[in-house]
Amino acid sequence: MPAGERLPSSRELVRRYHASPVTVSRAVARLVAEGVVTTRPGDGTFVAQPKTRARRTGADLSWQTTALGDRVIDAAALRSYLEPVEPGTISLAGGYPHASLLPAREMSTALQRAARRPDAWTRPPLFGLPALQSWFSEEIGGAVGPEEVLITNGGQSAMSLAIRALVAPGSPLLVESPTYPGALAAARAAGARPVPVPVDADGIRTDLLQETFETTRAHALYLQPLFHNPTGSVLLASRRDEVLRIAASAGAFVIEDDYAHYLGHEDRTPRPLIAEDISGHVMYVTSLTKAAAPSLRLGALVGRGPAAERVRALHVVDQFFVPRFLQEAALELVTSPAWQRHLRSLRQVLQTRRQVLQAALARLAPELVVEQVPRGGMHLWAHLRKTVDEQDLAEACRRQGVLVSAGSPYFAAEPPGAYLRLSFSAVADAGDLEVASQRIAAALRGMAR
Repeated sequence: MPAGERLPSSRELVRRYHASPVTVSRAVARLVAEGVVTTRPGDGTFVAQPKTRARRTGADLSWQTTALGDRVIDAAALRSYLEPVEPGTISLAGGYPHASLLPAREMSTALQRAARRPDAWTRPPLFGLPALQSWFSEEIGGAVGPEEVLITNGGQSAMSLAIRALVAPGSPLLVESPTYPGALAAARAAGARPVPVPVDADGIRTDLLQETFETTRAHALYLQPLFHNPTGSVLLASRRDEVLRIAASAGAFVIEDDYAHYLGHEDRTPRPLIAEDISGHVMYVTSLTKAAAPSLRLGALVGRGPAAERVRALHVVDQFFVPRFLQEAALELVTSPAWQRHLRSLRQVLQTRRQVLQAALARLAPELVVEQVPRGGMHLWAHLRKTVDEQDLAEACRRQGVLVSAGSPYFAAEPPGAYLRLSFSAVADAGDLEVASQRIAAALRGMAR
């Protein structure tokens, strides 16, 4: 249709295309958003004039290399969690549960209720709705008060805030080895220097932690005590006490990332470290995003004293506040009976899928050794028994139609071997895990030729 021509009426479009009025309304709204059509109240919808854009080709942008300096911000490892999956490909590289495992109906109901509140679109308190702060403090337990809870735009944002507030540019940040690539990326983007401390089946090696603190004179440690990503380990009870003692001795902070708080495969999980911390050494991060929905970017950051004040100031500078309607919707969701039903269902599904993937790999791809079976979380950490380049294997798997995460991005320094992280949460059903294992086995056979 030429520019300026009037579109048929909505009633005519419904009749012509046998579509519902809602579908037609959404289609027109999308065309308006894309600038293809314009609406004139009382007059109709018209084809818009095409926009001409000046083409910028051949510009010399090399000056930016010098201006930006040598600081590198690398989000490649995070993008692998977030990029869409091609049809026919099975992803064992995802960072979120599959859409079928999320409480979509309950979330929609919560959003509708939140949107009907008269103050849903007004500015919330800077640090969070008091009722949501109270809910998080009860979830964490211990002596954490509602006033110590800062509501954030998801766990990644909270973790980044904590690192930037506690670690000066150029200073060391102790991290588990291996660890979550998003923490390494956030640390490097803040100018911090990640220093690895090895982990084993019982979590971080506290016998090496104190030595590393003394050697580096670091003032912060990033730690995942519960269902560690990627190994799945849970910090041993005696080591929990040791971590707090060592941090106190070093006058250091512990950034506790409790990303998997709601992803346990069993009924009970250990309390967070911050519930046992009375001296303000622990800065605690958690999130609803993994268990609720990727687009529910809502988490909490808990701290005490001047460190907490610095984090809150940085939060205001960066974000002002978390949108009120999002906080209201989260509160509606987590205080409803449906939330606990959802968590019970999610727990059972994750446990079943873990068992299916573990058994399939043991049968079809024995070259991948899962040395530790996690009791929570969404993935297996598999060691390659044979001398195989993990990046080449990941590419071979992609050609076979299955996405996996190579292990090297999980290490702050040289990895001690070749690993794959395999997520069992992002597939449509457990049957996909069997097919994915077959494809991984085919990739391994292809590389052996």
